[in-house]
Amino acid sequence: MRIILASSSPRRKELLSSICENFEIIPSKKEEDMSQKMSIKNLSKSLAKQKAQDIFDQTTGDRVVIGSDSMVCLKNKIYGKPKNKDEAKSMLCSLSGKWHFVISGICVIIERNGKQTTYCDYEISKVKFAKLTQNDIDSYLLKDEYKDKAGAYAIQGLAGKFVEKIKGNYANIVGLGTAKLYNIFKQENLL
Repeated sequence: MRIILASSSPRRKELLSSICENFEIIPSKKEEDMSQKMSIKNLSKSLAKQKAQDIFDQTTGDRVVIGSDSMVCLKNKIYGKPKNKDEAKSMLCSLSGKWHFVISGICVIIERNGKQTTYCDYEISKVKFAKLTQNDIDSYLLKDEYKDKAGAYAIQGLAGKFVEKIKGNYANIVGLGTAKLYNIFKQENLL
């Protein structure tokens, strides 16, 4: 059975390798439409499903396609991937000293013997940033690590030093709800 990760994220690749060894990577080119009018939870699932469906529709045969999407949320404002350094700076200033949520949607589409099954879910974790100085933020932004990261940071990277506390699943904050994915794989006898 082919297992396909619909993402080029090295973090998701590493997390998936903790569940299964043999999988392919076919990144979805689906544009993330953050303007959809729905709850943040449903938006995270919808974006994950769109990515999984994009790759599922491009492939054939027995296969498992995994899509995921992560976003950062503070006071009902969604922080996706910053468009530039100024937007990244604004995001980090907003998150400074505060608790915020990281929501990761996951979608798994399975086709086995012509039968299709779809699982869509999400996971929420809370992250508390330390109070950041302007120097903290400017020094961090020099490394360009903020690029292609929801909320302009990666907990497993240089921004990890800004994190005072977390509540919830660490892997979810990194970008893939491995506990939920593992349970789907067990339920479907994919391990």
